[in-house]
Amino acid sequence: MSAEPLHDAPSPPDAPSSLDPPSPGDSPEPAGRQALREPIPLARPSLGEREEELVLEVLRSRRLSLGPKLGEFETAFARWLGSEHVAAVSSGTAGLHLALRSAGIEAGDEVITTPFSFVASANSVIYEDARPLFCDVDPRTFNLDPQAAAAGVGTQTAGILPVHIFGYPADMPALEQLASRRGLWLVEDACEALGAVHGDGRAVGTRGNAAVFAFYANKQLVTGEGGMVVCPSMAIKQRIDSERNQGRAPDMDWLDHDRLGYNYRLSDLACALGLAQLERLDQLLAERARVAGLYTQALEAIEGLDLPCADADGDRRSWFVYVVQLPAELDRDATIEALRARGIDAKPYLPAIHLMSYYRERFGHRPGEFPVCEEIARRSLALPFFAGLTDEQVEHVSATVRSLCARPSSSTSLRASEASAAQRS
Repeated sequence: MSAEPLHDAPSPPDAPSSLDPPSPGDSPEPAGRQALREPIPLARPSLGEREEELVLEVLRSRRLSLGPKLGEFETAFARWLGSEHVAAVSSGTAGLHLALRSAGIEAGDEVITTPFSFVASANSVIYEDARPLFCDVDPRTFNLDPQAAAAGVGTQTAGILPVHIFGYPADMPALEQLASRRGLWLVEDACEALGAVHGDGRAVGTRGNAAVFAFYANKQLVTGEGGMVVCPSMAIKQRIDSERNQGRAPDMDWLDHDRLGYNYRLSDLACALGLAQLERLDQLLAERARVAGLYTQALEAIEGLDLPCADADGDRRSWFVYVVQLPAELDRDATIEALRARGIDAKPYLPAIHLMSYYRERFGHRPGEFPVCEEIARRSLALPFFAGLTDEQVEHVSATVRSLCARPSSSTSLRASEASAAQRS
């Protein structure tokens, strides 16, 4: 999972919301305060003077790519994570592609993965003319269900690509047992999970599998675009270092390209941002956890609204987004319109991959194949979430959600019923 679209501010509505307007009992804010309130974006990177300082240092050096900041960033990231070998790349998607290639993916292979993810995880399988073999997800964590994965293994299955969705650790012990038992390779999509921890105390991405993190502008650590592959060995790092740079020989000989490669390099400008972010990553993660706690406290009493699952069995989430499950009878699109009319950005998060047009047309997927995923996708709503979101902003979002959940309009319920009927047909 890689570069989900980032909106810096909600667009003004073209028409009034289809939800009922606030009733007199809702105690609306004074008009002056409403007029002064800034729109609340879905996401916003936390950038400061240190980021500016290091980026300017690169600009003044004139070494914009393949300069010293690349190695510095890799070294600092490996130290922070507790891993030995890492390779910086241009995006999480690029990292997934190279990690799958290093695992041995071949044309015609089937790769077990989740249909509830950003589309990049499945796309990276198709890049190598392999097929994503979707299996349903766990209804609590939204991660790939190990039992469903085990049932999906067939004669063409070569590997497993779990996604640590929304920063919650996937059940890697169960998936590792399955992979070992059936002779499958494992690549972890940890693009949303930097800082997450498994129940056994190991950080996500440090279990000895190839794992990929991403640094898009809404992630825990941002470089604008960028990613990092955690490599199981030095040999795999050397391969990825070469393939990210057009297959150039390990000694960087300009004239010798000894394998197929790609332009997946990460610029020194991006690495400078990453270095600055790493210096305060613990603080950024703690701030995101603080915001998540405020949301949970404000929203947990709303009937029918399901919140992100709590940490359990020692697993610890790294907060990437704050995604709620709307009450089943509430029309999500109308809810989004109503939130944006009040200056609050929100969006569906995430659509089921197998029901996207490309996947329907190429692989023949239809509604009803993965009912847990489809129900989660139907009800999911991402609220504004980023380090630096204020208590007042969280309360404004929460109060608006509370009001909308309490008063679903008849038109909203009708559209929800129509959408449900259309999905079943």
